[in-house]
Amino acid sequence: MKVAILNPSFGKDFVRVARWAAKSRGRVQRHPEYLLTAAQVLLDQGHDVIFVEAAARNFSEEETYSVIERFEPELVVIHATTPSIYNDINQAQELKARTACKIVFVGQHASAEVLDTFRIADGALDYIARGEYDFTLRDLAGKQSTETIPGLSWINKGQPVNNADRPALDVNELPFPAWHLIKPEWYPDAGKKYPFLTLMTGRGCNNACNFCRDPQLMYGHSLRLRDPQKVVDEMEYDLELFPQIREIMFETDTFAASAEHAAAVCHEIIRRGLHKRISWSCNTRVNTDLSVLPLMKKAGCRMLMTGFEFGYDEGLRAVKKGNVTTEMSRRFAKTAKKLGFIVHGCFMFGAPGETPQQAQKTIDFAKSIPMDTVQFTGIAVYPGTSLYHWAKNNNYIIAQDWREWLTENGEQRTLLSYPQLSNVQIDQFIDKGLREFYLRPKQILQMILSIRSMGDLLRKLHGFKAFLNYFSLKK
Repeated sequence: MKVAILNPSFGKDFVRVARWAAKSRGRVQRHPEYLLTAAQVLLDQGHDVIFVEAAARNFSEEETYSVIERFEPELVVIHATTPSIYNDINQAQELKARTACKIVFVGQHASAEVLDTFRIADGALDYIARGEYDFTLRDLAGKQSTETIPGLSWINKGQPVNNADRPALDVNELPFPAWHLIKPEWYPDAGKKYPFLTLMTGRGCNNACNFCRDPQLMYGHSLRLRDPQKVVDEMEYDLELFPQIREIMFETDTFAASAEHAAAVCHEIIRRGLHKRISWSCNTRVNTDLSVLPLMKKAGCRMLMTGFEFGYDEGLRAVKKGNVTTEMSRRFAKTAKKLGFIVHGCFMFGAPGETPQQAQKTIDFAKSIPMDTVQFTGIAVYPGTSLYHWAKNNNYIIAQDWREWLTENGEQRTLLSYPQLSNVQIDQFIDKGLREFYLRPKQILQMILSIRSMGDLLRKLHGFKAFLNYFSLKK
């Protein structure tokens, strides 16, 4: 079968496959590793597949239509998001009209809002592959009977039908992503060495944060880890395919959730000598077993992207961060910096019950611990998450329509608004936090002194330009 996989554009610099879909404040792009893994699954089955990266490349709709129309697909797979859902459906309608293809949506929004998505589509959409879609697409492209494909939603006599959920797959059965269908240079990020690639060391998450989409909607709360040898095999494959890459980002939500697995990956990297060829970074939680950090550093880990979230314990409890405490956060940051890691801190505003005084505590906490870079954001409440259901039931979500999920500039809109902390105040704290953290003389000097190469300089310039661009649009 001829299958086109589309990551649609939706305004300049829209980031479709990040943890929240919007133009990022850092003006970064994210690799579509999940879409490309599914693409390789289809290629391995003998299907003819193209991948259209319209989002990262800022394609016009006509450019997208032209590429896909020339390919003459039988099936078009479209990654849909909450703020872009009407746009995604419009593109589906046009592609169906031009090619007479079947259309299938994938992604968190369509998985959470099956009935609403079919309603809006009004005949333009044939299928939704809910949750983990790799093998659902394989079965669909293989022309398995629609009624028997787990994880598939479809239309029967005008009515949506939800087949049984698909069981979680064995991550070791998945191929490496079809990276040959993209170029690493399409994905800038001031925090990463350029160019870089992402790599998933597993799927699922063994934590229960109430705001996090992927465990609740896509990959579940069971942590499924890939064989360490396969992880490092993929690193070698990436380097062979793209010798120019300078970093690999382990994009798994919590790389070191299993210290044993993380250690095994590190030992394998060292055994093959890859730590001498390329650096890598990863996402971590502050309750990571600190004893594994020295080994990670030895194996070439450069940066820890860390979810500190809040600077006060009540906020951590409100979003169900488990046993995490601010004291644990402080200990993690100090240990990581002492070992020589670059530490990037992720912080949020808008926890249930949060007050302005508590929001300021988060800013003060971020400034009090050793970190190199930070991001501040309002909590993104997405359909299908427990936080979304709670906020909607209590009338704390200001958006009345999916079209209202972004600002006029295409950036993430703060959607939560409480009696004691409004969405306007949350936005003010986001900007206040960025200014207070980055405009400190100590921080400016640290960023200048961290420049070691032309690549470092270019990354810093990209970040500075993004910082100025973001605040220029606030005027």
